[in-house]
Amino acid sequence: MRRVQASERDRLARTGPEPPPPDGILWDVVGEVRQLLMLPAALTLQVAHPAVGAGVDEHSVFRTDPWGRGERSLQSFLLWVYGGEEAIAEGSRLRELHKSIQGVDAHGRRYHALTPAYYAWVHATGFPTYQNAQRYLGRRPYTDEEERRLYAEWLQVGRVLGIHERDMPRTREEFWPYWRRMLAEEIEPTKVVRELTTVNTDIPPPPYGPRAVRWALRMVWPLVVPGFARLRRFLTVGLLPPDAREVLRLPWTPRQERRLRRLGRVLAWTLPLVPERLRYLPYARKARAARR
Repeated sequence: MRRVQASERDRLARTGPEPPPPDGILWDVVGEVRQLLMLPAALTLQVAHPAVGAGVDEHSVFRTDPWGRGERSLQSFLLWVYGGEEAIAEGSRLRELHKSIQGVDAHGRRYHALTPAYYAWVHATGFPTYQNAQRYLGRRPYTDEEERRLYAEWLQVGRVLGIHERDMPRTREEFWPYWRRMLAEEIEPTKVVRELTTVNTDIPPPPYGPRAVRWALRMVWPLVVPGFARLRRFLTVGLLPPDAREVLRLPWTPRQERRLRRLGRVLAWTLPLVPERLRYLPYARKARAARR
């Protein structure tokens, strides 16, 4: 095992980090429209760390420009997986962007966005989010072997982002003790977690589409936004891993669990029947087509 790890370190030293492989799990799941449903849960996990929550609270525009912030994050995310050489450049850009993000968290502790433990936590949350969401949105849970592959690919993405091997658990088996320790010792219902898990109707209408569509959406948005806000909270809380939901003190009833499972079954069985050009986001679709 040590020889394998040493060999991997030698290869990275010679060639640099590489995005996940086109025949892997992430190429199949990251660019599909279903993944949009799990992103709010992943973000909530990230900001449940006091340092990360403070950084987002003080430096992010998620309140004033939620659609733009979400779109930029999504484009960056797609680049990590499908971008090839652009993925490496995007990883460098993100690290440069985070160099100036620092301050004091709610407990009076100083933080910096690039502190290895904090930066690694932000990335680490993606694995349990995908693993848990698969139970609801996939036709079946991942097998043990698929989970190991998923975690290995997620580590590759982490290297693209500049996260060192020593800062992340090296295997899926090592990840879960790390996860339980973080939930027990670090994670809490921060101010930003509370904001993301309330029914907030102050969301502006999405600024997309032709002018006539945007105008029409502005007219009906006051009628639409309450239902949208309730759905967003339902998916955010429901797709959180149950142990994280408990630590964050977010109520979840058996009735809500049944509703989420019904929704997941409908999506799991109908979306694969939709043509790929409609099922995948444009950047992912183009990358997959070019690969073929």
